[in-house]
Amino acid sequence: MSILIYAESIEGKFKKTTFELASYAKKIAGETGTTVTALTINVTDTAALGEYGVDKVLNVNSDKLKAFNAKAYADVIKQAAQKETSKIVLFSSTTDSLYTAPLVAVGLEAGFASNVVALPESTSPFLVKRTVFSNKAFNITEISTDVKVLAIGKNSFGLIESTSTPTVEEFAPSLNDNDFSVNVESVEKVTGKVTIADAEVVVSGGRGLKGPENWGMVENLAAVLGAATACSKPVSDLGWRPHSEHVGQTGKPVAANLYIAIGISGAIQHIAGINSSKVKVVINTDPEAPFFKVADYGVVGDAFEVVPKLIEKLKEFKANNS
Repeated sequence: MSILIYAESIEGKFKKTTFELASYAKKIAGETGTTVTALTINVTDTAALGEYGVDKVLNVNSDKLKAFNAKAYADVIKQAAQKETSKIVLFSSTTDSLYTAPLVAVGLEAGFASNVVALPESTSPFLVKRTVFSNKAFNITEISTDVKVLAIGKNSFGLIESTSTPTVEEFAPSLNDNDFSVNVESVEKVTGKVTIADAEVVVSGGRGLKGPENWGMVENLAAVLGAATACSKPVSDLGWRPHSEHVGQTGKPVAANLYIAIGISGAIQHIAGINSSKVKVVINTDPEAPFFKVADYGVVGDAFEVVPKLIEKLKEFKANNS
C-alpha cells in the first residue's frame, strides 16, 4: 500500500507542481509509515522524482496517451491506484489534473477534496484544510471514504528535497477505446516565456496602461523578475492581450508567490482569481482602488513613472548581488 501521485509532465518533462506534490506525499508517508509511488505517462527520464522522496515509479508508455485525454488518463490512474492499493491519491491543482481528479474519485468511489493548502490536520478522522468561496475563506473537510483523492493548491506547500532511489516499473494498463471518443487535432503553445500556470512571480497589467503599445513596460519588469505576464479581463476583451493571459475568476486562477498588479483597479472577480497568491503588490494612481484593500504592499503613483524606476532598481540590485 502506498500514496499515489500523478506526476504530471509536458512533452516528457515534469512540471514544478509535480515536485511539490512529491514533497507533500513524502511528508504524509513519513507520518503514516507508508511509501510514495508516482505514476508517469510517456516520460523517459524519471530520475528527478528521486530528489523529492518518491520510492517507486509506475511508468506508462503509450502513443495513444501522447495527447491529454481526461477520461483515458483517469482510467489509467485508477488502475494504478488499484494496483498499488493506494488509500490516498494526490493531484496538483493544474487545469488538466482538475479535469482528471474527479473522474478518478468516481472510479475509485473515493471522497474528493480540491484546493487543499496544508497537510492533513488529522488522518483519523481524515481532515484537510481547503480554500473555499473563491479563496475568500478556509474550511476543514472530513473525508470518510476508504480511498481519498486530493488536489493540492499550487505553491501552497513548497519543494522539500528528500533523496531516494526509486524503483522503476513499466506499467501497461488496459486502454478502453470508449475513452478516446474525443481526439485532439492540434495544440498551440506559447514558447520562450514563463507560463502563468508554472510561474512563481506574475506581473499583470490593466486598463491603466492606456493601450497595448505600453505593454513593453510589463514585459520588461517580468523579464527582470523571471516572471509570467498576465492581464485583467477588460484588457483581453479589448484585444490588447491574448485571452490566454487573462487571470481572475473568469480567467486563469493564479497562486503565485508574488503577484504584481499594474493599473488594475481590483474588481471582485479579479481578486477572487488571484487571492491565493502569497504576496500581492498593487501600483495604481487611485488611492481608493479596491485592490489596495487586499494588497500586501501598495504604491499610489503613476505606473509610467513608478515601473521604470522599479525596473532600474531591480537591475542594480541583481548586478550587485550576482
